[in-house]
Parts: sequence; structure tokens; C-alpha cells
Amino acid sequence: MGGRKPGYRGLLKVYDGCEGVKANVRCDALLLDQTSRSDTYPTMEIDEPDVSIQHEAYVSKLGEDQLFYLMSRGMSEEAAAKMIVNGFVEPIVKELPMEYAVELNRLIEMQMEGAVG
Repeated sequence: MGGRKPGYRGLLKVYDGCEGVKANVRCDALLLDQTSRSDTYPTMEIDEPDVSIQHEAYVSKLGEDQLFYLMSRGMSEEAAAKMIVNGFVEPIVKELPMEYAVELNRLIEMQMEGAVG
């Protein structure tokens, strides 16, 4: 999985006359190795002055302290990494219909095989 460079590109458009709009665009990324990176390129076109718009981006690495803690409790490094990644994507997965959530979990499992260790 090393060396990947995903990017988030999003557009938020608020048209003139859409008073009182509140929006929060959030982009989270979890890096699994030392060579990967994540970039965020939000575009916000606001044509109405009476709005509240926020954007936040959060990037974190798969923490060595998290891995160490789980491994000290008897988990393999691979199982610990999978647990951390599953916890990271859980807020998204719980919003998906069951069949999509199952498929997403399978894809994550396939991508992570052999990625750690």
C-alpha cells in the first residue's frame, strides 16, 4: 500500500438567496506507512452572505503507540492495524446500507493483507 497519494476534491456551492445555510465539510485521512500522503483541495462557491460554512481536514498516521498497546495485549501487528483502521472507518460504515458496509469491509481487508509487518 506504500506511496499512495490520495486527494480530496470537493465542491460546496451555496446559491444567492439560500439564507441561513450551515455546512461543515470534513475530510479525514489515516496514513498507513511513512511514504503516503493525503491532500485536500476544497472549493467553496458562496453567493449568499448569510451562511455559516466550515471546512476541516485531519490527517493522522497509524500510531506506533496504538500498535504497541494492542500488541502488548496479545494481538499480532496485522490484527492490531486492522482494528485501528476499522475504528477509523466505522463512522462511515455505520451509515451505509448493510450490503455496502460488508463490501467495504472486504475491500479494506484485501488492501491491508501484507501491508503491515
